Amino acid sequence: MTAVVGILCKDGVVIGADSSATFMSGEFRTVEQPIEKLHICQKKVIIAGAGFVGHSQRFCETVEKAWLNKVFVRSADKSPLDIARALCGAQVEDFRKTGANQGAYTALIAFPHHKGPQLCEFTIKDFQPEMKHAGMWFCSMGCTQPMTDSFLALMREVFWTDGPPDVSDGMFAATWTLDHAIKYNTGGVNGPVKMAVLQNDEARIVSQGELDEHRQNISAACERLRSYRSEHNEANPATLPEPPSRASV
Repeated sequence: MTAVVGILCKDGVVIGADSSATFMSGEFRTVEQPIEKLHICQKKVIIAGAGFVGHSQRFCETVEKAWLNKVFVRSADKSPLDIARALCGAQVEDFRKTGANQGAYTALIAFPHHKGPQLCEFTIKDFQPEMKHAGMWFCSMGCTQPMTDSFLALMREVFWTDGPPDVSDGMFAATWTLDHAIKYNTGGVNGPVKMAVLQNDEARIVSQGELDEHRQNISAACERLRSYRSEHNEANPATLPEPPSRASV
């Protein structure tokens, strides 16, 4: 069980995830254990996924090999989608060799490119790549996706009416989204929230101190909403209509 959020920002990429792994015996859950779901390759590429841990390990290795084989090398004739296709082909072939079923793993990666920072989703159905762009700049995956997608849509409607956010606002929204999903999910997703940022061609893990600062802003935003309700009620007091007079007979 997993909650993963990715946001392509004006000046970078934000990817966040929960930190819980669910052990399985066949179709039955056994225990939850903490796990790192964010991985950084060569201080340049952020990787996160939802599905089997073993699949995640294999994809991280695929990305590492691709970096060493210069798949990510900057070239005027190599588009971000060219890189994504190469990763897809290598990973699908890796899964094929061991008979791994499709539909068991999905992933997000963020990587630098001469056209700017890139965010790519590899879909759960068949691991095909989908590049995020200025018209569709966020996504989520995992068992909480119905919750996280709708929460991110609210963030877009309220805060991002002019286009993608900057990295700071992206971290704010990702923190709020994941905290919400962890608090209200039906099981299998747990904290702490972990987050990574790709900015200025460098990938790094965000400190818990930075996340706590965003949580202070989230608390302030929630308090502002509460005060708005009170202010609105005071400015527009509800008036009950006069009860109808009873007709005499």
